[in-house]
Amino acid sequence: MSAVLAGTPRHSVASIGRQQAFPENKDHPKIPMPSTSALPAATARPPGSISVIIPAMNQQDFIGDALASLARQQLGHRDLEVLVINDGSTDATAAIAAEFLPRIPGLRIITHRINRGVSAARNTGLENANGEFVVFLDPDDWFAPTHLAQLAEGLEALEVDFVRCDHVRVTGANRTVHHAPQANRNIVLDPAADISPIDSATMIDYPLVWAGMYRASVLETAAPRFDEDLRTCEDRAWMWQLCLNARSYAVLNAPGVFYRRGLPGSLTQVFDERQLDFVHAYARILEMVLADPRHEVHAPKALRQFLAVSCHHLGRSADFPAALRQALASRIAEQLAHVPAPLLAEGLAQLDDKRRKTLTGLRPFAAATRERT
Repeated sequence: MSAVLAGTPRHSVASIGRQQAFPENKDHPKIPMPSTSALPAATARPPGSISVIIPAMNQQDFIGDALASLARQQLGHRDLEVLVINDGSTDATAAIAAEFLPRIPGLRIITHRINRGVSAARNTGLENANGEFVVFLDPDDWFAPTHLAQLAEGLEALEVDFVRCDHVRVTGANRTVHHAPQANRNIVLDPAADISPIDSATMIDYPLVWAGMYRASVLETAAPRFDEDLRTCEDRAWMWQLCLNARSYAVLNAPGVFYRRGLPGSLTQVFDERQLDFVHAYARILEMVLADPRHEVHAPKALRQFLAVSCHHLGRSADFPAALRQALASRIAEQLAHVPAPLLAEGLAQLDDKRRKTLTGLRPFAAATRERT
């Protein structure tokens, strides 16, 4: 998604105050995150070992490709653990995964009796992972044979908390390399510093959790769990938490993850209330940055993302059912009503005319919300 806001001065955020950016969303009650005590102790993890977490729900058409790519990994001395989280599948996903047990000695299949969503599936993977390094892989994607080794070698050589990489988008028979926004490669960087600038794409605009590798010991404290309230946009909230709390990272020239686009069952192709979870995600992101004096400087960037994603969904809402379209407008307006006024004014001022008009047109909804609160 292209950037829609121009730069906002950093110093202006100091006057905003650390009030609550968005209210708790009553449609998605808070679910307590599992304790990190379930994670294996960092000292017990085999050095250089890699855990790959695959959340899978009814992926019988693709899970075989993902696992075949892991069976072909050229890892040398490294141990590989593959955790397939069968998230309440009703098709042959688990049976196909089981066929790879002889080919991937470290393969484990963990089953949720009912579907709990991608966040819960990834959390189950984190709770059971034993590797020093953690990687996420979606069940309809796959890795090049040297991908995991390249990421692990970069992580070790640079001694950083995590590494990110480019990826290859696969649309039918077409393949296109998409580059991570950070042009500096193979050097140690500060993830919080790379959240800015506001007026161009940065690494926080590249929230693809499967395009990287993470030290398990860092995830225990920096980004311990995915938010199970969120059925979509969970990767953005998790990546914000990681970038604000981790100390170092690097971007590697290793475009070895292949990402399928435009599949019929993808949530981006489904028009239901799950599409609205981005509002809830950014409520928590903005609340997080405004509540911490160290990070409130990043509030304009968080708002920039929220406005951009909002305009994107509003722009395609003509294809939504009428009730969903109404709910989208109301939900965005409600959250805009709770953004600190100086921050919102600066954000709206940087929009192009079309998008500013789209969002200011929601003000009647926002006014009604302010009256109720």
